[in-house]
Amino acid sequence: MEDHVGAGGLARLLTGWRDGTVRGEAGHTALAARITSLLADGRLAVGTRVPSERELAAALGVGRGTVAAAYDRLRESGHLHRRRGSGTWTALPATAPAAASTAPVTPFAPMGDWVPGRRPDGPEVIDLAHAAPWAPMEAMAEAGARALAELPTHLAGTGYDVLGLPALREGIAARLSDQGLHTSPDEVMVTAGAQHAHALVARALVRPGDRVLLEQPTYPGAIDLVRHVSARPVPVAMGERDGRPGWDVEAMAAAMRAGAPALAYLVADHQNPTGAVMSAETRAAVVAAAGRHGVPIVVDDCLREMWLDAPGPPPLGAYAAAAGGGTPVITTGSLSKTVWGGLRIGWMRAPRTLLRRIAAARSSDDIATPVLEQLVAVNLLGRLDEIVATSRRMYAHRRDHLRAALAAALPEWHAPSPSGGFSLWVDLGAPRSSALVEAAARHGVHLAAGPRFGTGGAFEQHLRLPYTLSTDALDDAVARLADAWDALGAGTATLTTVV
Repeated sequence: MEDHVGAGGLARLLTGWRDGTVRGEAGHTALAARITSLLADGRLAVGTRVPSERELAAALGVGRGTVAAAYDRLRESGHLHRRRGSGTWTALPATAPAAASTAPVTPFAPMGDWVPGRRPDGPEVIDLAHAAPWAPMEAMAEAGARALAELPTHLAGTGYDVLGLPALREGIAARLSDQGLHTSPDEVMVTAGAQHAHALVARALVRPGDRVLLEQPTYPGAIDLVRHVSARPVPVAMGERDGRPGWDVEAMAAAMRAGAPALAYLVADHQNPTGAVMSAETRAAVVAAAGRHGVPIVVDDCLREMWLDAPGPPPLGAYAAAAGGGTPVITTGSLSKTVWGGLRIGWMRAPRTLLRRIAAARSSDDIATPVLEQLVAVNLLGRLDEIVATSRRMYAHRRDHLRAALAAALPEWHAPSPSGGFSLWVDLGAPRSSALVEAAARHGVHLAAGPRFGTGGAFEQHLRLPYTLSTDALDDAVARLADAWDALGAGTATLTTVV
């Protein structure tokens, strides 16, 4: 994991930091607030050595006194600390606010004073940072009751099955086969969510210093995982075709040839965050390029079944099988996206030899996925078509509702309509994403900034907005976002002079 950020790198992450300054606020206060925000959403890792005051001041083009005052403020708040003889390092406050002690720690939640629910000094917080489905209450309750009834038949054994319950693997294999990716149960491993599957693959196939090819933008969890295993992300920018985001196969092939990545991570269906769907022609070309350069592919298919307009082509892994299976393709999925975020049941589908290698690495980690949760999943698979069909109708309506609300309240924003998934990838028309996140927090809206979905501080002009909440909540959120955007001063690149 990186433990140092240079002045130029931190300056890129701080792009637009002055935009969030409110009238009368000192420059060092705004700078400290932006660094706190970077720590909160993971763009700046805890335990990272930051540049000296003089170096950062030069990179930002401000006086050293501004940076010195900001660093002092961050040390007072516990977000920075000095190590004798080795500089200044990022940290988290040793004591959290009282309310935070009972608050859940969520993937994109700031590690500070943000608490889900009602704030003591304002309206209820609206969470637009997480794009995840709400639970189908009746289906979950019934599946849970049946799982509890079935559990006694499994209590005579140890409960240790690294690959997962046979009944669940059979159900997953059948579903993948129905989608066009012929799968046998012995090609499936059940995991504690798709992110767990990705972590297991990285542990087995990626070594420190290796390169991992990623789409740019991409799922933040993938970026974090690459850095966690001390690998280096190789971002390949999404291209554009007919005005919609897509994959640049030539650029991807060039990155594979030049960088020899140990792995490529792709989201071919309803790409997170752009919502793009890879065409059949592109899927075949990507598989061919990976085959030529010997690059295994991890395909995150968590959102595959969440199409809203029309189903996409067969899974990317099917194209590898059609090409003779020369390219190892690992397909991951999860009920956390089709049913409920709190149902941490996922899976990976991989060639048998590779799956056994990953299973061997797993056995020294968590041993197996909990049996009770797997039984719940078995029961849910039986009615998954019904659950997903209901969700598609609901989220298609909410998608259209959110786009209409944004067009009315914030016409300068451009929000293309994705054909599936849970969120819009909004072009703000100005590089103000991080500033907006800070301003929106003051209006009770929790967001994930555009740069959270890329490397090197990219995507300050974009914002991911989920449409998973009720239409009333979305209307409230849009009204607050409009107020926050107005507070920034629409169309103004810099609001204050920082000295």
